[in-house]
Amino acid sequence: MILYDNDLQLLLMCIFGLLIFASLVGQLIAKFKTNDKNRHTIINLNQRINAWWVMSIILLLAILVGTVGTLILFVLISFFALRECITLTPTQLGDHQALFWCFFIFLPVQYLWIGLDWYNLFAIFIPVFVFLFIATRIAINGDTVDFLGRVAKIQWSMMISVYCISHIPALLLLDIANFQMQNIKLIMFLVIVVQLSDVLQYVFGKLFGCHPIVPKLSPNKTIEGFVGGIISASLIGTSLWWITPFTFWQAGLISLLITLLGFCGGLCMSAIKRDRGIKDFGTIIEGHGGMMDRIDSLCFSAPVFFHVVHYFF
Repeated sequence: MILYDNDLQLLLMCIFGLLIFASLVGQLIAKFKTNDKNRHTIINLNQRINAWWVMSIILLLAILVGTVGTLILFVLISFFALRECITLTPTQLGDHQALFWCFFIFLPVQYLWIGLDWYNLFAIFIPVFVFLFIATRIAINGDTVDFLGRVAKIQWSMMISVYCISHIPALLLLDIANFQMQNIKLIMFLVIVVQLSDVLQYVFGKLFGCHPIVPKLSPNKTIEGFVGGIISASLIGTSLWWITPFTFWQAGLISLLITLLGFCGGLCMSAIKRDRGIKDFGTIIEGHGGMMDRIDSLCFSAPVFFHVVHYFF
């Protein structure tokens, strides 16, 4: 696909050019700004840049492999994210059989529906069949201690880490007029805009942040960071209209929508972390924490983006 798609080639050159620029700037800042006051921020910044290199290369390899590679990538992402969510929530012995089904049966089957281009089952499999199965399987074991809470925790983990995230590769299912065989660019549009929104909110917050949005929940999320990040990421999304089936203004409105949803996702995931008394979901990605820390904003934006494109385009 890359060999024959000039737009995709240009987009990838821009991404890796930006990463090269960011790496150079990060190294220069680390060399000349070494006082104790900002050392931690600089180290964290360079760790984030290095992590972005790794994630961008992995995404590129998945694109080169094609649909199968993309599905395998997101199966792994969902697996590690689900593991992090379940690890945070205490489980009883009676939950283990239901969890086995979630990890090794339901998770891969959800992505199988995408590979088979079976939208109807993809859309209802987890929120209907899997949710009912989880509650029934736990009830059969006869352990009623905190039954509702245990069922809800597993269902929420499946919803966020598997069902919501599976809507990203599900974009490959969509049959859009005059956009056939180009759906991988929809995935890249979604990921770039939402992830850049996270990065830019972090940057604007560090540079200008003074007023926390929800101080008790996430003191690092500020009004200045939110406004600066959302507006700038939406403008970048608007400028990427040429890789999508959207018009200029449609790309802008959709970018605004998914960046706002991304912020909501990050806020809700922060609430879970504060509830469990932890800073990050895990340590799998240096500088970013766990897998769920990296995809939290996509959890909310991906399914809405998918259905907006599905119903209007």
